[in-house]
Amino acid sequence: MSFYITTAIDYVNAEPHVGHAYEKIATDVLARHMRQRGEDVFFLTGTDEHGEPVADAARAQGLEPRELADRNAERFKQLVKTLDISNDFFVRTTDPEHEAKVQEVLQRVHDNTHVYKGLYEGWYCPRCADFKVENEILPGNLCPIHEIELTRESEENWFFRLSAFEGRLLELYSEQPDFVMPAHHYNEARAFIESGLQDVSLSRAHLKWGVTVPWDPSQVFYVWFDALLNYYTALSYARPGEDLTAEFWPATYHVIGKDILKFHTVFWPALLMAAELPLPEHVFVHGFLLGSDGRKMSKSLGNVLDPFAVIDAFGTDALRFYLMRDVPFGSDGAVAMESAQTRYDTELANEYGNLASRTVAMLSRYRDGVVPTAATDPVLLRDFDVLPSEVAVVMDRADPTRALDLIWPRVRRLNRYVEERAPWELARDPAQAERLDETLASLAEGLRVLTVLLHPYMPQTTQRLLDALGSPDVAFGRAVFAERGSGAEVAELEPLFPKR
Repeated sequence: MSFYITTAIDYVNAEPHVGHAYEKIATDVLARHMRQRGEDVFFLTGTDEHGEPVADAARAQGLEPRELADRNAERFKQLVKTLDISNDFFVRTTDPEHEAKVQEVLQRVHDNTHVYKGLYEGWYCPRCADFKVENEILPGNLCPIHEIELTRESEENWFFRLSAFEGRLLELYSEQPDFVMPAHHYNEARAFIESGLQDVSLSRAHLKWGVTVPWDPSQVFYVWFDALLNYYTALSYARPGEDLTAEFWPATYHVIGKDILKFHTVFWPALLMAAELPLPEHVFVHGFLLGSDGRKMSKSLGNVLDPFAVIDAFGTDALRFYLMRDVPFGSDGAVAMESAQTRYDTELANEYGNLASRTVAMLSRYRDGVVPTAATDPVLLRDFDVLPSEVAVVMDRADPTRALDLIWPRVRRLNRYVEERAPWELARDPAQAERLDETLASLAEGLRVLTVLLHPYMPQTTQRLLDALGSPDVAFGRAVFAERGSGAEVAELEPLFPKR
């Protein structure tokens, strides 16, 4: 079964920040989990390189747009590598293959009579590259996202007949209530449609940095229509010599931030309808990461947490865990270096890391580094028997935070089990040898199961631990608490999360 998941693509008008990291990590967790389950996964991320925001940023730095795009695209690629993201392809909207496919699809929209020429005038945010309708504008004529003053612009360009798809979009929302997730964002998107749709500008006449309109070379496509199509176009050239479209389209999940909800939940399905292409199954909308001032983190507001600083302090896996643990996926949440330190100390170092170190050390000390093949504790088994299926259910709903909420009580349960059983006392009494075998086999088995389930979140750390336990397989089918210990040889294990 195929599973196709995408992040939004990032503007290259500025360098990466923790918000970019958050979306990529969450999407990566879902992709890795599905690979564990044996799904045929394709995971796409990339950069959005055309449009006015990029052209303006380049001009301010004395660069050509292509120079800025090339430079910052490499920084986003480095972020992906640093975060240990397992994407299958990195799309750039300046890829010639992407540009050609955009022209092909939008020519089809034109030929299907969903395009016309007209005059547009409205309030415009150059950072959003979007005209705002009256009910979106903040007091003082400000952009609701960037909080900068909007400009009044007027030009003749090509329009997409968005209004013609209002009925079909409402039908989609009625028939597929999980098209947009979570539910509050479904309600928001549906309300936007019900308020009445206006046709939207498809092209720009004054801008040259973009994909040329094939039926009118004097204009380029509005950056959003170019950018949205990346999810479809990338499949046609991501694997040299192959076209993966038939295998993976439509997408299973588009993962996006709530500031671009309108484009992905209204414009995007309407555009696909106009091009007679299948619609994605789900659009999952996550919230904002907030700074200490309670506002969305952004370069323009100056309240950004640097992901590289967190990595330098605690490591990549700790950042991945912290962002998935601290902010419920789908909601807004504040992040700060202080709260990252707290999660690291309390949960990663003291709970999970200490459990791993104690278990491996006791196996080495009391059983010569071999997991006993004794029967495991049936009482402890009951704490684990439904865990994998519970995790799978919430991951199918794109909720990696809820999955951690299910996993972590079992980490604490194993720590309590150590204190309840006190293996160091059992080891002093030869008559308790069988009970010690049961205890150590159960601890090793519980730790192994939890580590398999945690692998999508902390791939490097969990692989180290599984290797040390002599059970390196991360397949989801291995996340079953066995009735007997593995008999595997364990290896020395350095602290997974040393004190910082």
